[in-house]
Amino acid sequence: MIAIVDYGMGNIRSVEQALRHIGAAYIVTDEAEEIVNSNGIILPGVGAFPRAMRSLEEKGLVSVLQKVAYAGKPLLGICLGMQLLFEESEEIERTKGLGLLPGRVRKLNVPYKIPHMGWNQLQKKTEHPLWNEIEEEPFVYYVHSYYVQCPIEVVVGGSEYGVFVPGLVARENVFGAQFHPEKSGEIGIQILRNFKEVIEG
Repeated sequence: MIAIVDYGMGNIRSVEQALRHIGAAYIVTDEAEEIVNSNGIILPGVGAFPRAMRSLEEKGLVSVLQKVAYAGKPLLGICLGMQLLFEESEEIERTKGLGLLPGRVRKLNVPYKIPHMGWNQLQKKTEHPLWNEIEEEPFVYYVHSYYVQCPIEVVVGGSEYGVFVPGLVARENVFGAQFHPEKSGEIGIQILRNFKEVIEG
């Protein structure tokens, strides 16, 4: 069972549809016990980093997500959900994140349209189970105005947009996608299928 964390800021419906498409059992929840008892967790997110962290704190989910991650359960953050996995963000005000991955969220300062919205090529940086059955440089769908600066060793893949944007990150059981796999066609579906296989394997 995959727990989709509902903290009031997620693009949950499209994630649900994608999980149904791959035959994954899931539950949408903000209950600590259900998250702890799940086999894997998806942390979606759309909106501002400070508000998202406040919402997680108000629901008592910060320590819950840290607990399941430290226990080794597969955790996938999507878009803002990926950014929340890192140490801190400069969006609006300096705000601490979940601290599960090393790095900081910075504003995109590029000579291109912001937000970075639309399809961009995802370059493979290292072999990883999330890449299984995927061509090396697929196109995926982004919507974001901030990006993560992080050590290269946690970057699985990324895209160029006036700056290198880590698009797929991972360390042990913690994974993140800056793009929206649930909106990235068959490529995104395969990434979610790969995440399901990590959970099952």
